[in-house]
Amino acid sequence: MLTVALVLAALAGLLHVYIFVLESLRFERPEVHGRFRTRAEDVPAVRPWAYNQGFYNLFLAFGAFAGVLVAATGSHDVGLALVLLACGSMLAAALVLVTADRRMVRAAASQGTVPLLAVVAALVALAA
Repeated sequence: MLTVALVLAALAGLLHVYIFVLESLRFERPEVHGRFRTRAEDVPAVRPWAYNQGFYNLFLAFGAFAGVLVAATGSHDVGLALVLLACGSMLAAALVLVTADRRMVRAAASQGTVPLLAVVAALVALAA
């Protein structure tokens, strides 16, 4: 189950790198800011928040990658703790997103499903 948890954590990390790219590097594009339900006239006001949020997602990805690396090199418990922290935070952020705006349930599911699976797999690996 350790391998499953690490693969899922790496996938969650990659997903959050992609979200970083959308929020911090490409947010001004209409097809991108529209995905975040932001009107074109609101982009200048929202852009700094999106830029900041993107970096939060990037740092969560780095945490997941660090956990995978540490666990893969032999410190399973420490690596899984990092995976749980990073992926648990990703999952919590998805839950916050849907509680803030019910219309974002699809985005929250996309953002939170892989981290949820990584958390479950990590907990099972720790219990074994």
